[in-house]
Amino acid sequence: MKGLSLYKRASRGFHEHPFLSKFAILCAVSGGGLVAFADANAMAPSEVVPKKKKIVVLGTGWAGTSFLKKLDNPLYDVQVISPRNYFAFTPLLPSVTCGTVEARSIVEPIRNIVRKKNVDVSFWEAECFKIDAVNKKVHCRSNSNGKEEFDVEYDYLVIAMGARSNTFNTPGVVEHCNFLKEVEDAQKIRREVIDSFEKASLPNLSDEERKRILHFVVVGGGPTGVEFAAELHDYVNEDLVRLYPAAKDFVKITLLEAADHILGMFDKRITDFAEEKFKRDGIDVQLGSMVVKVSDKEISTKVRGNGSTASIPYGMVVWSTGIGTHPVIRDFMQQIGQTNRRAVATDEWLRVEGCNDIYALGDCATVNQRKVMEDISAIFKKADKDNSGTLTVKEFKEVINDICERYPQVELYLKNKKLHNIADLLKEAKGDAAKETIELNIEELKKALSEVDSQMKFLPATAQVASQQGTYLATCFNRIEEAEKNPEGPLRFRGEGRHRFRPFRYKHLGQFAPLGGEQTAAQLPGDWVSIGHSSQWLWYSVYASKQVSWRTRALVVSDWTRRFIFGRDSSRI
Repeated sequence: MKGLSLYKRASRGFHEHPFLSKFAILCAVSGGGLVAFADANAMAPSEVVPKKKKIVVLGTGWAGTSFLKKLDNPLYDVQVISPRNYFAFTPLLPSVTCGTVEARSIVEPIRNIVRKKNVDVSFWEAECFKIDAVNKKVHCRSNSNGKEEFDVEYDYLVIAMGARSNTFNTPGVVEHCNFLKEVEDAQKIRREVIDSFEKASLPNLSDEERKRILHFVVVGGGPTGVEFAAELHDYVNEDLVRLYPAAKDFVKITLLEAADHILGMFDKRITDFAEEKFKRDGIDVQLGSMVVKVSDKEISTKVRGNGSTASIPYGMVVWSTGIGTHPVIRDFMQQIGQTNRRAVATDEWLRVEGCNDIYALGDCATVNQRKVMEDISAIFKKADKDNSGTLTVKEFKEVINDICERYPQVELYLKNKKLHNIADLLKEAKGDAAKETIELNIEELKKALSEVDSQMKFLPATAQVASQQGTYLATCFNRIEEAEKNPEGPLRFRGEGRHRFRPFRYKHLGQFAPLGGEQTAAQLPGDWVSIGHSSQWLWYSVYASKQVSWRTRALVVSDWTRRFIFGRDSSRI
């Protein structure tokens, strides 16, 4: 027994020290007496290695890439499936359309991102065309030939496929408009802009035809549409007019927006400044104009107020009016009973409602916040620890943090009402000047919280939201063992016990709107608004720092420097 004990310790030593293992093999080959030891060591019992859980990630956009970058738990085997083998920094796509930044400067191969990780990650360039939630597998089609199909099983599925452009079923949009969702879209727009100027320079064209060819129409007054219009204006006036001087008087840029203002999600100060600047720059902003049809040479619009229609000749149209649902996502939603929705509904832990092992992130998903009024009885029961049938301010203070964590609309409501905490809200509802002695029954509690749910808002479909969701979900997977041993988290008022993780909460870090002429509008947390050249330099620094690698960071900065010195590239390639 003593010899066996020594043998086990020696065996462990050889496993732990690769040099000793190699030395043993060398001695065996040279005829030494360690052959028996090596054979015995190979047959020694070892601990059973648990089978790794398989995570399948669909998509390499902001959500999927953030998840992969943050995931560092070696207990998982990760399979990434996407029709593109790179991550693209999409906020700079408008810059790619005009040669301010080169396309290769904003992309990073996924294999570069995951190759140094401790997690087993493999990548297949393919497109998922069906999700089978019952059998826990996804059906994929090779991206190389489009014919080879294969199935991939999963333990956990992370859907991060993004979304496609929303055409609202407008006739002619798919056939005649350009979109701006992918790098290939930006490259196509860049070629068409140059082609338009080359066509307009040909002899024997009438002035009317030149005006039509050089009329660029942007549909959609959101951040992407506004930034593209601003980039195109700078490109034309700073670079192209020097190469095509005869075309200067024929160029026109029109921005069509169905709402009453452009940049509707920004502060009114930014909206007003942007509209005024575009007016000074000669960009024709038509508000309340809905596109009803697009042909090969004309775009038909209808004024939302009076219903009058107009036909606008154009040379190129860029469609940027929001996002729509991928067919595979729509089919998946029908499988799980989520019809009549724009995106997959998840709970606040990003798990698809009705599916225990499927998570959805980014533009293809929407987080359903739990309403306070749905859980009002459970809230009252948990807060009323002495079962008196009434709540005191002291009892509510003990659960206030859990309530605000579980229902973020409560904190937002208190902020908008300029109340310091829930205790102030209860006192207001009671209409009593008493402090700690105030007591409410369940009906009075309902009255106090009756307007709270009106503060609920859907998260915007932005890169910032998708990135934070990917990071959050990876953190949950990294800590899953720890969480099972110590399942702490906010109170789950839907039932007993606590959830393993705190729910996802989006933290808005601000947003930018480049308006051309080296001027950018910035809206940062705390209602801080800045417009002008200083904000442009802030935009440069933030977008450079947010690049996914040092390689892309250096390339983007060098592109900006090149543009300052030599101007934008006007070649067609």
